[in-house]
Amino acid sequence: MGYKFATNAIHAGQSADPTTGAVMTPIYQTSTYQQAAPGDHKGYEYSRGTNPTRRALEECLAVLENGKYGLAFSSGMAATETVLKLLKPGDEVITGDDLYGGSYRIFTKVYERYGIRFHFVDMSQPEQIESKINGNTRLIWIETPTNPTLKLADIAAVGQLAKDAGVLLAVDNTFASPYLQNPLDLGADIVMHSVTKYIGGHSDVVMGALVVKEQELYDRLFFYYNACGGTPGPQDCFLVLRGIKTLHLRMQAHCNNGREVAEYLKTHPRVEKIYWPGFEDHPGHAIAKQQMRDFGGMVSIVLKGASLQETFDVASSFKVFTLAESLGGVESLINHPATMTHGSIPKALREQVGVVDNLIRISVGVEDIGDLLADLEQALDR
Repeated sequence: MGYKFATNAIHAGQSADPTTGAVMTPIYQTSTYQQAAPGDHKGYEYSRGTNPTRRALEECLAVLENGKYGLAFSSGMAATETVLKLLKPGDEVITGDDLYGGSYRIFTKVYERYGIRFHFVDMSQPEQIESKINGNTRLIWIETPTNPTLKLADIAAVGQLAKDAGVLLAVDNTFASPYLQNPLDLGADIVMHSVTKYIGGHSDVVMGALVVKEQELYDRLFFYYNACGGTPGPQDCFLVLRGIKTLHLRMQAHCNNGREVAEYLKTHPRVEKIYWPGFEDHPGHAIAKQQMRDFGGMVSIVLKGASLQETFDVASSFKVFTLAESLGGVESLINHPATMTHGSIPKALREQVGVVDNLIRISVGVEDIGDLLADLEQALDR
């Protein structure tokens, strides 16, 4: 019998320790494992490749994403790079024009040097994707919702394009988390997470993950995972296992607070534009309703007529929200993408997709909503 999300978040991949009966998965702080004879072991040889604490986390992530196989990495970028290692010189990738700055950087500054070609298109328009598919296309990489302007891509529609063309579809599901969205169910081959964000949820771990359904694809990814060694230690895996047990509770609180914050900001006189997919006038609202279970806790705003310095002044004046990189923790964060998370993207390209100097990205946490709204009010009224 299959269990519901909340039960899986707490129990999937985990059982009482057979030696002691410990309910929580132990931190297996070991690099190597005893073998009865060469090659005769209990499934573990060396912790770069496999570790019992990490394995418990990977199995939990796979269940939450309705996949079969999970891989945990030392960062989201290590997970992303492992997917790119499936490619060879001459291969082409179609990806979004509104993309996390770290993804843009590794695509253009690292892998283009090895002969991989990247096409950046509006992923909310499937016809733009279809126009770039050719005989060299090997991968479509999408974020949905996007970072930071929260554009939506129709995963099922893109998945059909990928299937028809015989190419892989990878979805960065960081902003939604598996609580809100399951790309594998919609036709994706690979789901990527920056586990650092909502899955870990407490701003105390840097980690990434991949989840897939197919054994052959898992085997290819595992080869690079083990060979190149971007794997996390057991302490970090333990922390994420602890954090993931409240993912369903935290995500619903993020969604509830996110809605209140978005509705407050939409009518604020200092706000020129707001990005949040829960509004009916958001271009991707219908798709969000179709493939997500709620609209998340990320909100971005453009300050009306604000200069770069005035935007800095507002971003630096919060008392409950913290000005910092990252997102998805229990605490609310303010981010200035143009100079922080997306600073590696050239200014002209940033501004084409709306990442302007007076845009602020808000990761709405789970604090008391009255305190959050009061903090927004005092900061914006400066």
